[in-house]
Amino acid sequence: MKAITDRYGIVKNKYFVFSLITGIFLLLLALVINFYAGTYATKSASEPVTDIILSNIRVYDVDTFFVWGPVFLWVFVTSLCLYRPNRFPFALKSLAIFLVIRSIFVTLTHIGPFPDQLGLETSHVWFSKFTFGGDLFFSAHTGTPYLMALVFWNNKHLRSLFIAIALFFGVIVLLGHYHYSIDVLAAFFITYSIYKIAEKVFKKDKILFDRHETANF
Repeated sequence: MKAITDRYGIVKNKYFVFSLITGIFLLLLALVINFYAGTYATKSASEPVTDIILSNIRVYDVDTFFVWGPVFLWVFVTSLCLYRPNRFPFALKSLAIFLVIRSIFVTLTHIGPFPDQLGLETSHVWFSKFTFGGDLFFSAHTGTPYLMALVFWNNKHLRSLFIAIALFFGVIVLLGHYHYSIDVLAAFFITYSIYKIAEKVFKKDKILFDRHETANF
């Protein structure tokens, strides 16, 4: 009983409530920015370029993993935050910063998709609201699970799981020719920098996040 009280009693904390609302607002704003950045980049996309990996492997139909992988990832992350609500503010704000910074990169880089890239199946057209075809640099499929690995770094089980997911998604987007190899490789380095920014800017939320954080879920 005491464990449950310690876990959910934080919802009565005024700072937590304010920070949670702020995090939700920042994430929604980031999603709007991401939408317009992706739309602009896709409309402005130039010709595709050769790639040391994509030019030497055939394209594979990994559409299901490409679409549903991120969905299951965020359902899982949301479940982790619901289990320990103190995780919500920092997780939301870190993701918001990630999306805003990625949007800046996307608007600066207009390389067209690799020519033999498979289009999304008709049943997955809804996913085009989140990925646009020209928003390539850097890979969000790779960067977001790696960001969660950094966010949950003090939990060795979750850290390992999220790193494995990041590597898996990196392979998936390359096999489907959805991203260039530079998009995947750069995602790890840029995401680390984004995390360090979030850690500094939202220092109090990071301290709140690390409360009760152990090797357990």
